[in-house]
Amino acid sequence: MSCQIKDHPIVDYPDRRLVEFTFDGKTLSGREGAPIAAALLDNGIHVFRYTSKREEPRSLFCGIGQCNDCVVVVNGRPNVRSCVTPLEEGMVIETQRGLGRFGKNV
Repeated sequence: MSCQIKDHPIVDYPDRRLVEFTFDGKTLSGREGAPIAAALLDNGIHVFRYTSKREEPRSLFCGIGQCNDCVVVVNGRPNVRSCVTPLEEGMVIETQRGLGRFGKNV
């Protein structure tokens, strides 16, 4: 079941091609140029990261790149705000755990 919003002047991406990306090793698809967060939510993924101290799950919160709740690891780079980063073909996206240091997903 798709969560994609239809016929909206800002967040509808009907003319953009479907691209494949991976999330935690699973191949998924989404609209090219749509925010990563939108593609994840449309694929039924609601947890993007876990906090460092209490390992609590986090997802989309502000949706405008001002908080850190939606950060993920993209192509090995931690702390990428998924709500404002456009989806591209072949992206390797991972759940971020903790502070997201380079070279480690902790």
